[in-house]
Amino acid sequence: MSSVLTPSGDVLGTDAPALPAAKPLSPNQRAWARFRRHKVGYVSLWVFVAMLVAATFVELISNDRPIVAKINGQWYAPMFNNPNESALGGDFGTPTDWKDPFITELLAKPGNWALITLNPHSATSTDYFNKALPPAAPSADNWVGTDGNGRDMVARLLYGFRVSIWFALALTLTGTLIGMAAGAIQGYFGGKVDLVLQRCIEIWGSVPELYLLIIFASIFEPSLLLLLILLSLWGWMGLSDYVRAEFLRNRGLEYVKSARALGLSNSQIIVRHVLPNSLTPVITFLPFRMSGAILALTSLDFLGLGVPSTVPSLGELLKQGKNQLDAWWIIVPTFLLLVLTMLLLTFIGDALRDAFDTRKS
Repeated sequence: MSSVLTPSGDVLGTDAPALPAAKPLSPNQRAWARFRRHKVGYVSLWVFVAMLVAATFVELISNDRPIVAKINGQWYAPMFNNPNESALGGDFGTPTDWKDPFITELLAKPGNWALITLNPHSATSTDYFNKALPPAAPSADNWVGTDGNGRDMVARLLYGFRVSIWFALALTLTGTLIGMAAGAIQGYFGGKVDLVLQRCIEIWGSVPELYLLIIFASIFEPSLLLLLILLSLWGWMGLSDYVRAEFLRNRGLEYVKSARALGLSNSQIIVRHVLPNSLTPVITFLPFRMSGAILALTSLDFLGLGVPSTVPSLGELLKQGKNQLDAWWIIVPTFLLLVLTMLLLTFIGDALRDAFDTRKS
């Protein structure tokens, strides 16, 4: 039985068991704790996630068709299945234009209503009933004005950001997987395998990427899939060098030798043991690789080598802003959106770098 001396001098017995020691944190938990202490990077992560979610479901925020409508006792879901105007009592069999004066008057009748989105414009729709000539300055109908084709700038920015961010995610994922595979094979096996693959990578890296993009753009119809394939052919080489260096360092450690002595195959050793301990450069470089992918797509669209004109693009907006410098509402919001995205990704990358720095407690 243990005793405790109180400030008054009394001796009290304590039969309560000692508190159990705190469970030690795993390396990943310690890295997450260090990441959370990086306030700027932590806040930037949640802001970026919010922007990604909003861009993914942008149709619920900006759309020229209502989410749901009730007309003459009938229910419609125009966002998913836009009815013909003749089904609503009109004269034409074409899809309903919900900005048409006939539809506006129809919705004003008692019992008829429609639930519209926050911004009643889509990226590819043109308001033919807008009296202002494009590019129109900001107004109550178009909060950030319209572009040179009369399309709403808010909608173009939102839809263009979605294309850019998801293209960057796909390109980053593809390049990361290829780079990890190439670097793992080089670093783990070493010797002649490393020497031959390194020479092949140097030869492939000397191929002029921009020239091939220009050639393919003139032969094939531009598309996001074609750009993804072409950029993925070169986007993995920078990461493979870091993965190769990590594998060269880790393959000679004791746990790898023990796994090999136990009879594990090379693939089992790579996947179970070496790869998890070589992911630090992969994780820390992901935000910076996404920044590079966004800038690559924007640059190609600005040069006219990117996505088709029907696809909303931030690079195409920058090109319009360059050609129409008096319409500041085109280039300024686009530039600010790109700067904000790059800053968020940079802050996240800095926080990840600090989080995986084992020298920091």
